[in-house]
Amino acid sequence: MNFHIIIPAHNEEDYIGKTLESLVAQTVLPKKLVVVNDNSSDGTQNVVEEYASKFPWISLVNSKSSDTHLPGSKIIHAFNKGLELLDADYNIICKFDADLIFPENYLELLANHFKSNKKLGMASGFCYIEKNGQWVLENLTNKDHIRGALKAYRKDCFNQIGQLKPSMGWDTVDELLAKYHGWDILTDDTLHVKHLKPTGQSYNKASKYLQGEAMFKMRYGFWITLISALKLAYKKGNFQLFRDYMSGYFRAKSNKKEYLVSKDEGKFIRNLRWKGIRNKFGK
Repeated sequence: MNFHIIIPAHNEEDYIGKTLESLVAQTVLPKKLVVVNDNSSDGTQNVVEEYASKFPWISLVNSKSSDTHLPGSKIIHAFNKGLELLDADYNIICKFDADLIFPENYLELLANHFKSNKKLGMASGFCYIEKNGQWVLENLTNKDHIRGALKAYRKDCFNQIGQLKPSMGWDTVDELLAKYHGWDILTDDTLHVKHLKPTGQSYNKASKYLQGEAMFKMRYGFWITLISALKLAYKKGNFQLFRDYMSGYFRAKSNKKEYLVSKDEGKFIRNLRWKGIRNKFGK
C-alpha cells in the first residue's frame, strides 16, 4: 500500500527530527512525506532539510501564517498546503503531528488492517506521554476515537467525507462523517506512539472557547454539548474548561456560526452520540 504523509510543523525543532527518524526506520516506508514548515521561527526548516537531502521521498514546503497556535484552522490550512504538493497515487493519506515517535512496524500494521477490511476508512494506534519516567496512555478520549495527532485515512473515505475541515473539531467530525458514509474506524492498542508534547500544551487563551464552538458546528445540540463538555473538563481536571466550552457553544449559537455538517448528517451524529451515552449508562 502507498502511504502519503503530511506533517504540519510550527516551531518543532526539538521534536521533528525524532519523528522523521522513526518514520525513515519503518518496515514499510511511505511513498511520500511532506513537512509543512508553518511559519516557524526556530530551526525546524534546517532539521527537515537535512532529512530531505538524504531521503528523496521527504520534502519540505514553507508556509506563512499567524504565530498564534489556534487548534483546528491553522493546522488544517498547513495540512492543505502539503496536500497541494502530492499526487493522487496513494492508498492511505496520513496527517501526523511533528512530535511523535512511531514504533518501526507502525505503517506495516496499518497497511495490514486496511488490506484485511475494505470498509476500513480510518485507523491508528494510541498516543502515550511520559510521566514520572514511564510512558502512559494519554487518556483524553474514548479508546475508539482516533486522535488528531495520528490520523490515517483510506483515500476513498478521505474524499467522501470532504477531506479535512479547517475548524476546531475537525478530528471528531471526520470520524462522524466516515461513520455516516458507512466506513469502519479502528484503533489498535498494540501500537504505542510516543507523544512528546501533551495535547494542548501550546494552545493560547483565545482557543478556550473553540471546543464549545465546534460542538455547536457539529450540530450536537444543547444536551449532548453539556454532557460532552462535562466529560472533557473532567478528563482534563479543570472545571473552568466546562464553563469555557459552554460559553463557546452559546457564543457560536448567538453568532449563527456556519455548521460543519448538513441537517441529515447532524441528525445521524446526534443519534450516534445518544447511543454511545446510553450504552455507557447500561441502557
